[in-house]
Amino acid sequence: MIAETLAGIALVKSAVDGIKSAIGTANDIGEIAQHIDNLFEGESQVQKSRNKKAGVDQFNVKSVAQETIDARLAQEKMYEMSQMIDLRFGHGTWAGIVSERARRIQEAKEAVKKARIEKRREQHELFETLKTVAIIVGVALIAAGSLVAVVLTSP
Repeated sequence: MIAETLAGIALVKSAVDGIKSAIGTANDIGEIAQHIDNLFEGESQVQKSRNKKAGVDQFNVKSVAQETIDARLAQEKMYEMSQMIDLRFGHGTWAGIVSERARRIQEAKEAVKKARIEKRREQHELFETLKTVAIIVGVALIAAGSLVAVVLTSP
């Protein structure tokens, strides 16, 4: 868990460094998009590791302090980058990036949910089809057995 936090904060720091070095010469947001992706990914890793409750040393003061500080540093760096990007590309650019990212994440979650529902529906249909086939085969076997019994018992 601590290694994940360290990787997350390292990713945030490297993304910030990349954005800072490229922002002055960037002609459009696409030129720093990979660094922004890394910034969001690193911040996400920091938050996930902070929210995980499992671990041997989860109550260790050093661990708690490190997680809290790393989370605040990540948020601070996110804010710093939002200000830099808004200054470079115009007010609202960062808010646009954040809202578009949130919209895409929500769409992806909905697509996964729809796929899961569709898969369950298909499994249910398959089960119903198999149940119908089993009933038909059972009825056919009973009818065949009855026919054989009638033929064998007739003089």
